[in-house]
Amino acid sequence: MENHLLLCIFLLIPAFASSDFLVAHVRNIKKRNADNDLVVNGIEIYSMKIDSKITSRFAHNVITSRAVNRGNVHKEVFFDVELPKTAFITNFSMTIDGVTYPGTIKEKEVAKKQYEKAVSKGQTAGLVKASGRKTEKFTVSVNIEAASKVTFELTYEELLKRQFGKYEMFIKVKPKQLVKDFEIEVNIFEPQGITELEAEGTFITNDLQNIIKKFFSDKKGHISFRPTLDQQRTCANCSQSVLDGDFTVRYDVKRTAPDDLQIVNGYFVHFFAPTNLPKLPKNVIFVIDISGSMSGREIEQTREALLKILDDIKEDDFFNFILFGSEVQTWKETLIKATPENLDEARKFVRGIDTAGMTNLHGGIMRGIDMLNAAHERNLVPRRSASIIIMLTDGQPNVGVSNTQEIQEHVKKAIEGKYPLYNLGFGYGVDYSFLEKMALENKGLARRIYPDSDAALQLQGFYDEVSNPMLTDIELNYPENEISDLTKNSFKHFYDGSEIVVAGRFIDNNQNHLTVDVRGEGANDALSYTTQQDAQQTDKAFQEQEYIFGDYIERLWAYLTIEQLLEKRIAATGEEKENLTAKALDLSLKYKFVTPLTSMVVTKPEDYNNQDGIADKPIEGTAQAITGVTLAPQSYLYTAHPTWYTSVDGDPHFIISVPQKEDAICFNINENPGAVLNLINDPVTGITVNGELIGDKRANSDAKIQNTYFGKLGIANKHLDLKLTVTPEKITIQNGNEKTGFTWLDSVTLQQEGLTLIINRKKNLVLSMGSSASFVIVLHQVWKKHPLHQDFLGLYTLESDKLSEQTHGLLGQFFHPIDFTILEIHPGSDPKKPDATMIVKNNELTVTRGWQKDYRRDPKHGVDIPCWFVHNNGAGLIDGVHTDYIVSSLF
Repeated sequence: MENHLLLCIFLLIPAFASSDFLVAHVRNIKKRNADNDLVVNGIEIYSMKIDSKITSRFAHNVITSRAVNRGNVHKEVFFDVELPKTAFITNFSMTIDGVTYPGTIKEKEVAKKQYEKAVSKGQTAGLVKASGRKTEKFTVSVNIEAASKVTFELTYEELLKRQFGKYEMFIKVKPKQLVKDFEIEVNIFEPQGITELEAEGTFITNDLQNIIKKFFSDKKGHISFRPTLDQQRTCANCSQSVLDGDFTVRYDVKRTAPDDLQIVNGYFVHFFAPTNLPKLPKNVIFVIDISGSMSGREIEQTREALLKILDDIKEDDFFNFILFGSEVQTWKETLIKATPENLDEARKFVRGIDTAGMTNLHGGIMRGIDMLNAAHERNLVPRRSASIIIMLTDGQPNVGVSNTQEIQEHVKKAIEGKYPLYNLGFGYGVDYSFLEKMALENKGLARRIYPDSDAALQLQGFYDEVSNPMLTDIELNYPENEISDLTKNSFKHFYDGSEIVVAGRFIDNNQNHLTVDVRGEGANDALSYTTQQDAQQTDKAFQEQEYIFGDYIERLWAYLTIEQLLEKRIAATGEEKENLTAKALDLSLKYKFVTPLTSMVVTKPEDYNNQDGIADKPIEGTAQAITGVTLAPQSYLYTAHPTWYTSVDGDPHFIISVPQKEDAICFNINENPGAVLNLINDPVTGITVNGELIGDKRANSDAKIQNTYFGKLGIANKHLDLKLTVTPEKITIQNGNEKTGFTWLDSVTLQQEGLTLIINRKKNLVLSMGSSASFVIVLHQVWKKHPLHQDFLGLYTLESDKLSEQTHGLLGQFFHPIDFTILEIHPGSDPKKPDATMIVKNNELTVTRGWQKDYRRDPKHGVDIPCWFVHNNGAGLIDGVHTDYIVSSLF
């Protein structure tokens, strides 16, 4: 029933901690004195970004934090993130001096052994964090040397659940200091169309309100929040940050039909949310614990909540109260109608509720079930109505039947699946696993009520979720001979403002049509209809591709399947439980989800004193759980290196950093598809890098210059007899006569003599060859059915100063210092891009101030890098002409 996407970021910086990040932007400005406010205890957090992409309710979230140690001694940096309990972490990595150390998802027991082995060697330190109300905490800490930088990146996914007619993303923000580049960005794509979109923050003042940018049109919505340094300050001259509180985004979608069916690549998802149906009368019995442990604030808050609930009960509803302490007492002998007179009498009863005795939970809940059964048998309640039991307790049964297994059996037998049981556990003294199992066995759910000042609102809020039933006994039926691995498709109740989601996959991956029979019982009559969809309709709805991430429907199906398997597992025993566990584990490993069955291990290469950390997903009902990764104190991961680099990416564009100028030069190479360009050639180290161009799927007859990209990269080390071939589909390593292959779906850390290779799944790979330069290859993926573009690659060089002075090639020639002078800056053809005269290599060139994209961290959108653009294939900048660099083959 949770629908909040909850994210809380804390960068904890005690006196001995520090944090900062690599800034890729090229700047020609000097630091203001006010920038000293950015450094707290020697640490600067210069970048923090929360990037969320929501496609058809499925959210893909990336949290990136960049920090630098400005001090002159090593310091420990913490990265703490609070995530929704319903979310699954899918990836975590640390990037240190351009080298990425990824997390890998493993079976919990395998990861535990690896972790314990590391602990026994004194290599790691575990950190235990308690869960919050709706969140669990992920924590990582690492010691970094003076002047060093580290980037943390955490990815998690979650299916947003609709509640009260809206989807809600809730972000708790608490950076604890000013951040040079702080941004929240939310992109939403809903094929049905978006009807409303709003954003607000508890810390948003009038001055900050205009900074929240929001936009929606048809299927797309966008929210951004990017306060400047001055806007983050609590006052004009203050160094404290106003960013401390909740940031909330809410939206809903158009409902022209009750169903939204989507079919993509052999998988489907069905969203069911009918509107304008008359509400069903409901029959609700409140079973309330009044044992002595509820005395004081708890019983006061319970009375307060029940009084507010009575204000919301509709006149055609039926209700009753059953109280249990040592004895069981009822307000009325049967359910009664919610007339104004009866509601007034009920208020008097509620005000007089007080605590007494111990906890006869079995007696109270069985009395409620018997009363509801009798009401139906004697036709005391409408035939077309929805019945529920809501039970609240703060303790464990200790009077009457106290064996929880026996209570579960009695309750299940008495209810017989006729209506849901909702168990609310007040505080931490309850046996939550018992309440949860009993609720799930009876088509309900359990919810913990936290003993805070707003406990009454928590109780009332839960009632609001189930107070407006619209349908009972809903069945969504799909052709059995066409569909496999279907998620839950029958539901006891559908509540107003919510949504039912069913997903599955086709037995035949090429099938592109689906028919669904919908059944349900409404207030006046039965609901019965058939709906259809085909893949072409989905393709048409999904022509806007920029907000869509990967195979989202397949991942949504996997997420929902795992979630439901884990839920079924709670109430299962024996062989059934083993089978459910095996299925959930298999999917968790396949789709790289950190679930209660898996853990994520973060490993550093041996060059950095190999250390492991482990991340577990906590389970509700346990007091504490390991929920984070902590790398050992005193582990010096790296030393600082220049952040400047050369790269080639896009169509293809080259970026040449010139550190001494704090600037960059860029140029494009326009050549035909199939051409192989020599990028790097070092005869001393034996390293060669070549790239083969590909073009769009079809030529653009209107374009003077056709788009080309790198579709294949070849990296060779002659001295190691090593060849690495990278395409958008696979990575192949040939070592002598031996070949090893990987795909971009793998998460790999490979080490062998003279080679370290790290594949960050569907994102990039990092390659280091001994003491020579390192390379980052970025994967760019487009929609599989895109009518024009293809997947392609980008190449970024790191530590290029480790190659010899004889290095050449389109990129390699710029590994040596280059100088230039800019004169006569004047307006160009584009008012935003001035022209100038550049003196470089004794040549006088006309150049244009513009920018190129750095895609290292964001392969889809990239980051703009300011640079001076040299026209005509780099003529006058590169040695010779660009055709001199065309070679016959990749190796």
